[in-house]
Amino acid sequence: MGFFGKLKESLSKTKEVLSERIEETLKMFKTVDEDLLEELEEVLIMADIGVETSVEIIDRLRSAIKEKKITDGVQVKEELKNILAEILTEGDNSVELKGTPAVIMVIGVNGVGKTTSIGKLAYMYKQMGKKVVIAAADTFRAAAIEQLEVWAERADAEIIKQQEGSDPAAVIYDAVCAAKNRNADILLCDTAGRLHNKKNLMEELKKIYRILAKELPDSSKEVLLVLDATTGQNAVSQAKQFKEAADITGIILTKLDGTAKGGIVFAIKNEYNIPVKLIGLGEKIDDMEEFSAEDFVEALLDTDGEEEV
Repeated sequence: MGFFGKLKESLSKTKEVLSERIEETLKMFKTVDEDLLEELEEVLIMADIGVETSVEIIDRLRSAIKEKKITDGVQVKEELKNILAEILTEGDNSVELKGTPAVIMVIGVNGVGKTTSIGKLAYMYKQMGKKVVIAAADTFRAAAIEQLEVWAERADAEIIKQQEGSDPAAVIYDAVCAAKNRNADILLCDTAGRLHNKKNLMEELKKIYRILAKELPDSSKEVLLVLDATTGQNAVSQAKQFKEAADITGIILTKLDGTAKGGIVFAIKNEYNIPVKLIGLGEKIDDMEEFSAEDFVEALLDTDGEEEV
């Protein structure tokens, strides 16, 4: 199965609460009027797109209907599709890989799939022929280092670690030196995922930033927040809190295959302007994919059964 087919399969639960309900709503209403728009707004909210974003989408749809004199349900759906795609395509969805090594810092609360995501990322870049070094800088949580070691071994990537409770910044410094010495293409940095004490997290991240800025001034530095799609609006509030603590450049959305709450992608992008850059579509090591906004919207609202984009 190709990526698009896999994406469609992963989004099947979200599709049930969004695409199929949009279809049903459009069939129920014979005319394109305010009642239809109110019903569509309700569908969007129920699909975890969030109230604020849903209201904005419907406002944009209302304007387009008026401007283009749309009177047909098929055209309404097409216009809605365009608006959803526009939200996700505003800005850059790609992961920047500049300099040797390019740096990718991964942050997120425990339990969202942070360690797994780092393992999958390492594997993905190894498959592209890149040399990867992993920094085990989540020294706060018991077993975090051991878990990361297992994933590093599976991905055939080198891991730099210290003991549990060590200074995360010291681990990052060691990893930077190792990555430089080995001419690594990518340095993946794990970090502690505690949000209950935002001040500590901010100080820790600032310290890490300083080392990276000093030691790798010409390298790109992505800060990717891992969110669990199954938690819906809770993931949206995590995005808000982490954005206040760190300069996030993008989202890794995990567990998209097991949820009906994929609509949070739109809320996070629209409300906090953080693009989704990578998505997890399953449990396997090769189930991490670069995010394509066009494919995502097409897979979500596609009703003709075709698997081409």
